[in-house]
Amino acid sequence: MNKNINIKKWLVLHKKKNFFLVKKKKLTDLKNWNIKENKIYHSSKEFFQIVGFRITSNYYYNKNWDQPLIIQNEKGILGILRRKYKRSHQYLLQAKMEPGNINKVQLSPTVQATKSNYSRVHGGKRVKYLSFFKNSSKKNLVNSQQSEQGFRYYFKFNTNIIVEVDKKIKIDKNYIWLNKIELKKLINKNNVLNMDTLSVFSCAIKKNINEISENSKKKIQYWFNNLKTKYFIKRKVISLSKMKNWEFNKKSINHKSKKYFSIIGIKVNSNSREVNEWEQPIMQGKKLALSGFIIKKINSTFHYLVNFSVKPGLKYAGLSCTVRTSDLNNYLINKNLTKITKYYLKKYFVV
Repeated sequence: MNKNINIKKWLVLHKKKNFFLVKKKKLTDLKNWNIKENKIYHSSKEFFQIVGFRITSNYYYNKNWDQPLIIQNEKGILGILRRKYKRSHQYLLQAKMEPGNINKVQLSPTVQATKSNYSRVHGGKRVKYLSFFKNSSKKNLVNSQQSEQGFRYYFKFNTNIIVEVDKKIKIDKNYIWLNKIELKKLINKNNVLNMDTLSVFSCAIKKNINEISENSKKKIQYWFNNLKTKYFIKRKVISLSKMKNWEFNKKSINHKSKKYFSIIGIKVNSNSREVNEWEQPIMQGKKLALSGFIIKKINSTFHYLVNFSVKPGLKYAGLSCTVRTSDLNNYLINKNLTKITKYYLKKYFVV
């Protein structure tokens, strides 16, 4: 189907046919949002809330700090449809415009929606292809619960799903079937595949029977359990207005050091989403973040250097990539990054 389709041109054409306008707006002027000293929430009491937290942990250099987190007590669905096509498989992705996208449009999963969205609390159009994922247990190729970003969301999980379809389905103009070869090429392109798409596909990675692991499962579990015993993180809900080192005014919420992230208001107009216009608060991060793995071949098998971590928004301790920073431009003066992390960044990642 895509033999003669230039995906880059298809995305450019999509951007030309659809408009997506994002304007900043004062928090206190956001329509249908309640901006209170203790928290920010939608008038429907759905979607999400932004709440203040006081964090205590012995894992970081700064052992005590305050910050806002997004609370969204509903699981999102990140679902991708797969079909057999000739001698391979194709995956259905959508060209989705989102206010946080650098280039406005990126390729997202077939369905990328929270319960509030697919329940149509916003009163807009239905989410296309949703039925494949709400009644898909028998045909699930992947069904995995994955957490959201631990410094942005509080105990938030998404269900990552890949479903095989064996019947012909009508494809909306904003969707496209792509095979593995096309996807591999797109991974090397900046800002084309969105984070949720990569998250779903990562859950489909299978162990090669010829791979030889340097560490046994027992050894890994022993190492992990020791670190879980050593490190802790505690959270306490506080009022947004009482967060230390944060400025909460009519326009936005900002850290006094100008580091980390801010909470700003936006108004969105679009002709390619379930609703044509909406307003919302959103987290605005630094211009350049980085997540990276160091890889080494051991016993003819690629091994990934992982990092044990605890984060304020993660319910459980976990493993993350070798290095991670939300502000790459200022990583050398970030006291919460360890010396070894800074060394890895300087030696392997920063040109």
